[in-house]
Amino acid sequence: MSSVLVLGSNSFSGASFCRYLLEQGLDVIGASRSPEAHSVFLPYRWLPESQQKNFRFIQLDLNHDLDRLEKLMRDQKIKVVVNFSAQSMVGESWDKPDDWMQTNVVAVARLAERLRHLDFLERYVHITTPEVYGSTDGWIHEETPFNPSTPYAVSRAAGDMLFKIYRETFQLPVVSTRAANVYGPGQPLYRIIPRTIFCLLTGQPLELHGGGVSTRSFIHIDDVSRATWQIAQKASVGETYHISTDRIISIRALVEALCEMLKVSFEGNVSVVGERLGKDSAYWLSSEKLHQDLGWKDQISLEQGLAQTIEWVQKNLEVLKAQPLQYIHKK
Repeated sequence: MSSVLVLGSNSFSGASFCRYLLEQGLDVIGASRSPEAHSVFLPYRWLPESQQKNFRFIQLDLNHDLDRLEKLMRDQKIKVVVNFSAQSMVGESWDKPDDWMQTNVVAVARLAERLRHLDFLERYVHITTPEVYGSTDGWIHEETPFNPSTPYAVSRAAGDMLFKIYRETFQLPVVSTRAANVYGPGQPLYRIIPRTIFCLLTGQPLELHGGGVSTRSFIHIDDVSRATWQIAQKASVGETYHISTDRIISIRALVEALCEMLKVSFEGNVSVVGERLGKDSAYWLSSEKLHQDLGWKDQISLEQGLAQTIEWVQKNLEVLKAQPLQYIHKK
């Protein structure tokens, strides 16, 4: 097959997915708006050179470079596009909501319009988010109505609906995924699991928003990458799939587990602060549809995944000390 085009290849999920594809022997073109991140955050750069040679990176911004993107897709006759690119971060979307709308709505609409004219495109995989549902009350399925509670969630819901009407009107071959809270080696330090590990190992204070009472399913990125590729290959056009585990844990219990694994005191290292604006209290995504339709099951337990992530932080601690601990907004 032709190369798989991965948009947002600098993101944690995008970079991990590139690694997965390369391990399957596929040719991959990665595109992101910024230069490649530090290799400590790019799992595909941890592979042997014999596998990395099948990867090509292109710096490309969906807000400004759609002509270049379309030319690339036409020149390479790209059949599969997987789009991880988005203006992410929930709390920060309140500060400059127009930036989130520009990238996640306007650029998405322009991308959809380009994609519908590519008669060789066989599958467009739209990576979206459970944030579109708002806080859930019990387990939810893919048909649950949207109820976004932040500018970020509103922008993603709008993008999802745009691709829905492009599928219905122009038969754009789109499928969508919504994953639970992903984690694993290579994740930026501003996310809860690597941040907690880093702070506990370096003695820096860790702030726990709202006391950590919100509940989530945490799923290892390797399980998500495997599911994403199965969906790209086998899902019927128009389908959306949740990618999640059946295990729910509070943020506080997660941090307590990491403290226990690292043999440090919770009380001596963690302080409770106010909750983030618009923070949803629960995401309980049912993956029953993915189990039944495609036979996928998660394989990496939370304990295994946390141990892997601890090992990655410990191994790269000196490098990570020089990396930003906070999210840096890029317009």
